[in-house]
Amino acid sequence: MLNVSTSGYYDWLGRSESPRTLRNKELTKMIREIHVESRGTYGSPRVHAELTLGLGERVNRKRVERLMREAGLQGVYRRKGRRNLVNQATEEDLVQRRFDVAGPDRLWLTDITEHPTGEGKLYCAAVMDAYSRRIIGWSIDARQDTDLVVNALAMAVTRRNPPTGSTIMHSDHGTQYTSWAFGKRLRDAGLLGSMGTVGDCYDNSMMESFWGTMQLELLDTRTWKTREELASAVFEWVECWYNPYRRHSSIGMHSPVTFEGLNLPSDTAE
Repeated sequence: MLNVSTSGYYDWLGRSESPRTLRNKELTKMIREIHVESRGTYGSPRVHAELTLGLGERVNRKRVERLMREAGLQGVYRRKGRRNLVNQATEEDLVQRRFDVAGPDRLWLTDITEHPTGEGKLYCAAVMDAYSRRIIGWSIDARQDTDLVVNALAMAVTRRNPPTGSTIMHSDHGTQYTSWAFGKRLRDAGLLGSMGTVGDCYDNSMMESFWGTMQLELLDTRTWKTREELASAVFEWVECWYNPYRRHSSIGMHSPVTFEGLNLPSDTAE
């Protein structure tokens, strides 16, 4: 019916797969493994970075995009953030939306997020080093009080021991950050307090971006029954995935821990 010769048919039937087909199968297998290891969060840019930077494979990004599309794999996508409550500022804005710094412990950022569980809301405060996007301090509690942010700051100070008078701590205008207790902890640690303008999320956009990533990759992936269950998951995600392994496009597709080890300026990471 197809006007194919008998010899031609059997030649096609016994013919081995082409080198390109075999290579595509090999790459697809690696892509699936990377996607699983990323907890299903990586899209083609980070999968490509893991293949080239992490595994030393020579493959272009368009090929990775095509193979992921054919395999039905995709990453998670960011949604718009939400505004936080604001309060009267107690510090001037020392950052002015300039988040690029030349080294670690020059600029720290901090903020609070919340997420529901079957027992009620759980609150998380975090401190990020703007140089590497590394979370250097965090605190979790059932209450959104001053202790929440003070404990996160205390962890960051203990871990990094920043030099007095050279590290900026930037926050929004939440009542926890305008409190006397938080201000005293800043002064005791020799940190320079800074706050953005009232009601403007862009003045702390790097922290907003971090919360958006955690929301997509962890918080919204399932329903959390208890606060303890969610708290354990947040700890594991931050310390066992985000800091040591998750690749960031803004720092040359390195993870925060790896980037700090390279000792490169963040604006030359690419």
